[in-house]
Amino acid sequence: MTTNAEDPATVIRAYPDGPILVRGDFELLDEDGRPVPHDRRTIALCRCGRSAIAPLCDGTHTLLNRRGDSS
Repeated sequence: MTTNAEDPATVIRAYPDGPILVRGDFELLDEDGRPVPHDRRTIALCRCGRSAIAPLCDGTHTLLNRRGDSS
């Protein structure tokens, strides 16, 4: 990815009991160093480990939190 002075800084924010949001100019790599495609400047990364679209969040954590299931 290329950057210039007009690009906003990358911001990473972890939400309690939720995903990690990444905003701005970034490159997401898998465990082998290959780029993970994304089509947005903001993505949510899964922290609960139960997402069907890992490493991206699919909202599964909200169901787990409602049921009180943290395992």
